[in-house]
Amino acid sequence: MGQKIRLQLTHEGQVARVTLAAPKANILDQEMMHELIETLDQLSDHANLKAIVLAGEGAHFSFGASVQEHLPEQISATLVELRRLLLKMGAAHAPLIAAVRGQCLGGALELALTCDLILAEENAKFGLPEIKLAVFPPAGAALLPLRIGYGRAAEMVLTGETWSAAQALSIGLINRVFPDGELDARLESWLASNFLPRSAAALRFAAEVGRRPWIQVLERELPVLESLYLDDLMEKGEAVEGLQAFLEKRKPSWQTKEVVSLPATAK
Repeated sequence: MGQKIRLQLTHEGQVARVTLAAPKANILDQEMMHELIETLDQLSDHANLKAIVLAGEGAHFSFGASVQEHLPEQISATLVELRRLLLKMGAAHAPLIAAVRGQCLGGALELALTCDLILAEENAKFGLPEIKLAVFPPAGAALLPLRIGYGRAAEMVLTGETWSAAQALSIGLINRVFPDGELDARLESWLASNFLPRSAAALRFAAEVGRRPWIQVLERELPVLESLYLDDLMEKGEAVEGLQAFLEKRKPSWQTKEVVSLPATAK
């Protein structure tokens, strides 16, 4: 196992707890994504697996992807690795459960969206803040409408607002909210009641059936959105300026130039 992912098998190998172990932010960089892919590959050999729990070490699930790796020289590789990871999660051999406390932002929310279920503590926060950096989240924009509908998804993507666990529950973004400090205990109880008594094979195939719509979106639509991101958006100065301003902890200076179309008679 690598340095940023911790794997623990419990309940006689029926439950795998996969922890993002790079606190306090648990940044989902390329190294962590690669280790997650390797971990899921390793778990594919466990025929008796009934649940895979994805959690973050410390107070937060994850602040999201590495902003540094979204600069022009690295963004292409970052998007490729993220798509590989999300599709690998779609092929997971057991239901995926995201257990969220604290921040779950950007790429971390995209990761949670590929889980079958999302459970959270009351202190959890969910958001896609990329628009504030003059970019957008390709995977989030593709997956979020399937879970909460276009209108709510558009609001989250276009405003970059962060939503509380209560708000996320009310719109169907997440499945359960537990009191702060009780996530682990409530999750154990939930697993004991709803997963451990079930057939591992039935759980696996039921999860695979449920994932089919969003896997199709990732395979068909996500490459198109990535092309827009890489070939169009990243060619604009605003995207690089937004990312660099964040890294330099300053306000961005937008230099948008309006394109004016002349009447045909004036051309």
